[in-house]
Amino acid sequence: MRRYSPLTTFFYLLGPILIILSHFGALLVFQTSLSWGVCLWILFLYGIRMLAITAIYHRLVTHKSYQVAPPILWVGCLLAASAGQMGPSWWKAHHLSHHQNADQKFDPHSPYQANYDLPGFYWSQGGWLLSPHFFPGNLAKDIEKNWILKIIDRLHFVPFVALGSFSYFMGGLPYLSGFFLSTTLLFHGVQTVNSFAHLQGKQPFETKDCSRNNAIVALLTLGEGWHNLHHAFPSSCRQGITSRNGEVAYLFDPTFRFIKLLEFLNLATKLKIPTETKLVKRAKYSILPSSQLTSHN
Repeated sequence: MRRYSPLTTFFYLLGPILIILSHFGALLVFQTSLSWGVCLWILFLYGIRMLAITAIYHRLVTHKSYQVAPPILWVGCLLAASAGQMGPSWWKAHHLSHHQNADQKFDPHSPYQANYDLPGFYWSQGGWLLSPHFFPGNLAKDIEKNWILKIIDRLHFVPFVALGSFSYFMGGLPYLSGFFLSTTLLFHGVQTVNSFAHLQGKQPFETKDCSRNNAIVALLTLGEGWHNLHHAFPSSCRQGITSRNGEVAYLFDPTFRFIKLLEFLNLATKLKIPTETKLVKRAKYSILPSSQLTSHN
């Protein structure tokens, strides 16, 4: 495992602390009023930060499934960091470790590799956060060479604190509690990809792991729940794809629609999407033409 500098270790350890703080802070909603304004604030912060994680941290930074201008990348990473889920270098390294060891011994959060006597589901849903598995073995080299993204990575807690402070100044304790509740829901929403999307759902494509397409997870994560497709084609910026009766079918994927909007506005280029020929070849359950079926009877 990589040896981090004391300062980097300290900054990284703030990540789990922020998530735990958010869980306790979310309890404030029982003492404050949940007005329509607070409810809308919770939903807005959940949606915009989930989109930053899925479209920027995951599909752009980690898998390079499309390209954008640096300012969009920087703003997107700042917004994603405000979710309390670490910075771009940590996030990319951690996620790539998952892909390289999916559902095997060194997968940092597989539900099939329970650790510290925690059941697999609880481990993958957040138990890994408080273990040595929290620290990636190696950070992302391309991010480490980009000084702006490296600063965002190390100071990942600053956007979180800034957004929490803004919430408080905007509406006092009720809006601050809404910020904490939104952050908590967002954390567990993202973790459903680690847990449910490896436990429940269909596997239309051939992979060497237990990744699954899960519609409920896709709804919670703006399209990330089509996890089997993602493991079959990690670099695809469109994850809402399945195979039905040997034919390609397209699914609900708001993150992909956002990327297409960026492309329409000339803000995104070089979108990577597998061809239908490749999709059909990778389909797990293909069917023979009727003429071939007859000949085998």
